[in-house]
Amino acid sequence: MAGARTSISPTAHYTGAVWGRRGLSHPALATPAGRVMYWSMWPAMAATRALGGARLEDFLYARHVLIDRLLERAVERGEVSQVVEVAAGMSPRGWRFAERHGERLTYVESDLPAIVERKRAALGRAGSLGSAHRVEVVDALREGGPGSLEDLAERLDPERGVAVISEGLLSYLERDSVLALWHRLAALLSRFAHGLMLADLHLAGDNSGPMTAIGVRALSAFVRGPVAMHFENEAEAIAALRQCGFAEASLHSGTEASDTPGAGRVRVVEAKSSRSSPGGAASERSPGSSPAT
Repeated sequence: MAGARTSISPTAHYTGAVWGRRGLSHPALATPAGRVMYWSMWPAMAATRALGGARLEDFLYARHVLIDRLLERAVERGEVSQVVEVAAGMSPRGWRFAERHGERLTYVESDLPAIVERKRAALGRAGSLGSAHRVEVVDALREGGPGSLEDLAERLDPERGVAVISEGLLSYLERDSVLALWHRLAALLSRFAHGLMLADLHLAGDNSGPMTAIGVRALSAFVRGPVAMHFENEAEAIAALRQCGFAEASLHSGTEASDTPGAGRVRVVEAKSSRSSPGGAASERSPGSSPAT
């Protein structure tokens, strides 16, 4: 978690193994600890699936692929040619997008110092680092100054579109910290020709029932901290995004990317800055409607 992690979190190790198993990652980004975690958890995950529950791997895969699809759509449209991935951990997304788009896309991964050091070494082994793909030290919760998102943004081109991505970060933060981060990102993204934020989010209304409650408690124990659900439903989350300064906001269901059990328990926020919105005015689309094109 930004502001607290000094080493790779258990979920970062585990997700690294998941991405590798799904053919989404480079071997250099996998860790021995991740492989051990993956196989040690396999019996419990298999039992959960047999009982009709959602495996941790199911919604991790759904959110990852959905964020990929939304980002790729923005890149293909020419809206985004710069990407900042916040609290990137051992995510393989930067490697994949650098391989796919080369010098046409500037991809900056960011995290805390110890993690950045390890990620740079892994990407160096993968042959992925260069002027268009780099890893920088950034604390997502730092408000201005060296090592902040604002400081990083000063080194990007304001005449090119930028996307800021977070995956697996918001659930570790308290609600006030999430709202403060969104407020800062809305202001930061409005400096660019096109500004886009993509982030996974869990809604309380999507995650009710006894099986889900058990899963949430198990996940909280696994990540060694509470897993927060800051909003009851889609309308509440979109209202918060607009109050933080985003001109357009929509929530996508994980079912758009996967039909596995549990995919519907995760959403991905797609929010745009006022400068990238037609006319610079806030959109009044109703919750559940498709994002503006």
